[in-house]
Amino acid sequence: MRRFAYHEPSTLEEASKLLVELGEDAYVFAGGTDLLVEIRERLRKVSHLVNIKSIPGLRDIGWDPATGLTFGALVTARELETLKGVQQTYPNFAEALRSLGSIQVRNRATVVGNICRASPSADTIPPLIADGAVIHYYTPQGMRRVPLSDFFTGPGRTVLGRGDIATGIVLPAPRPNSVRAYIKHGRRKAMELATVGVAVSIDRDGDRCTEARIALGAVGPTVLRATGAEAVLNGALLNDEIINRAGMQAMADCTPISNVRASADYRREMVGVLTRRAVRTALEVSS
Repeated sequence: MRRFAYHEPSTLEEASKLLVELGEDAYVFAGGTDLLVEIRERLRKVSHLVNIKSIPGLRDIGWDPATGLTFGALVTARELETLKGVQQTYPNFAEALRSLGSIQVRNRATVVGNICRASPSADTIPPLIADGAVIHYYTPQGMRRVPLSDFFTGPGRTVLGRGDIATGIVLPAPRPNSVRAYIKHGRRKAMELATVGVAVSIDRDGDRCTEARIALGAVGPTVLRATGAEAVLNGALLNDEIINRAGMQAMADCTPISNVRASADYRREMVGVLTRRAVRTALEVSS
């Protein structure tokens, strides 16, 4: 492992100044489950680690059925996975958390860190986007917030600039009669990156969809909103014909590539399969 300097600021302002002054080889350290491996394997050049674990407020979790869920940048996947409010209210997010690495990893990995890695195959991102999450971050000019769907600019890239630090996520409370699901497909059942991931969040009035949000993972440069498939569902009765049409449209909405885990054609086909399955799963769970 290469040598690096270690810094432990006590405020966001101090941490931000360090990141600006130390330059591009300085990295934020929170959970470290990816970063430390990359340092050890010499996959990333790191000259400075800026540990944010002593900064107040970043470990906070707030849950209210009326207003929703908030959690800070140091909250681990396991903490949220075991939170009853998440299990009962956000089943798509809960499923994504359960599928993230091993239980040992989830006890260390932070969800905000998983988000900021900006991998198109990240498990936590699709359900958070489908549920309308907003990410908050500190900049040298002050606090900012942006819908999570607008946070990513490409594989491994986000809107964060030098000195910016993600501080937490706000997830709004579900509307009455909303249903949701997340389905991940990979080559094995555990410890696997998603070949395709589909998250759905559907608001209903009886059997009619009033608003649908569908997020697709691992089939584009970032996690994608399947806006065409959403349009098929919006205002429609949720019957087999409409669900099948939404699955076909989701295939057109994605832009997969071929790699060692799957071909583009296979991924596209699985988007259709999993979109139909996720919508039906969400409706079945609520019935």
